[in-house]
Amino acid sequence: MKRLAARQRTVEVWRGLESRVADAVELLELADDDELAQDLATEAASIGEEIERRSFELAFSGPYDDRSAVISIYAGSGGIDSQDWTEMLLRMYQRWAEHAGFDVDLVDLVEGEEAGLKSAMLEVRGESEGGGAYGWLRSEHGVHRLVRISPFDQNHARHTSFARVEIMPETEGAAEVEIDDDDIKIDVYRASGNGGQNVQKNSTAVRITHLPTGFVVSCQNERSLRRNRDSAMRVLEARLLMLEEQKREEERLAIRGEHIEAGWGNQIRSYVLQPYRMVKDLRTQFETSDADRVLDGDIDNFLRASLQHQIGQQAQREGAVA
Repeated sequence: MKRLAARQRTVEVWRGLESRVADAVELLELADDDELAQDLATEAASIGEEIERRSFELAFSGPYDDRSAVISIYAGSGGIDSQDWTEMLLRMYQRWAEHAGFDVDLVDLVEGEEAGLKSAMLEVRGESEGGGAYGWLRSEHGVHRLVRISPFDQNHARHTSFARVEIMPETEGAAEVEIDDDDIKIDVYRASGNGGQNVQKNSTAVRITHLPTGFVVSCQNERSLRRNRDSAMRVLEARLLMLEEQKREEERLAIRGEHIEAGWGNQIRSYVLQPYRMVKDLRTQFETSDADRVLDGDIDNFLRASLQHQIGQQAQREGAVA
């Protein structure tokens, strides 16, 4: 019912624009003075702006684009620098979500031995300008590369580090993804804080292992065992949903004869802080020299560029089919 109501609102908007265009064309045929011509020019500009804005919303036409998102960030190669980079990315996405008006909940953190994070997971809920959190963030899925003078290197050498970002849509209920109780293993343990010390006297943290796939999901951010278990199950359902979607996409690509990239692929974006400052998306070629603003959560231009790029690719595919 929620999806149906959203589709109905979209249809009403486009039918309203269609009616405005028809009225303007009818008035144009009757226009015989400068004042009416000026009014028509103003209306035409207004319609054009509205169509441009609504056309951008077509980027959120995926089956899960109106949903909340689960973001998982994992340190890659680069040692302690990659763990620090993971923490920087977590802060970037948290800041972006807060500025965009989304609700953010930290699900799980795994601290690094010396600094930073080995992994982090958070939920981003809500909608903004036509799409849900997943619709906005799905293009962030991939490897992110950082180049800088390492603060952990006594020789002040330049280091390159990597982190992998995983974006998954939240499911809309247990019926969407079936999980057999016999297929999961649930471990309960005490939540830990910085340095590994226990911060809970009772065992409230949860680790769920999905035996058929090997997926492991942990949650310790909540103070109750039940809430941590519910959060972990939501994340597991999201991962299984994404796995099924990836399988379907691979089947579609195989049928069309298109190349399927194995694994996670190369980095999607480079963040260079030394010897110059630049953040560049390697898919859309969008770039900016204001790296500090990007790391402070100002990634809207990158997200919009990715969505526009997807619209262009979709138009090309539809044109090729036609």
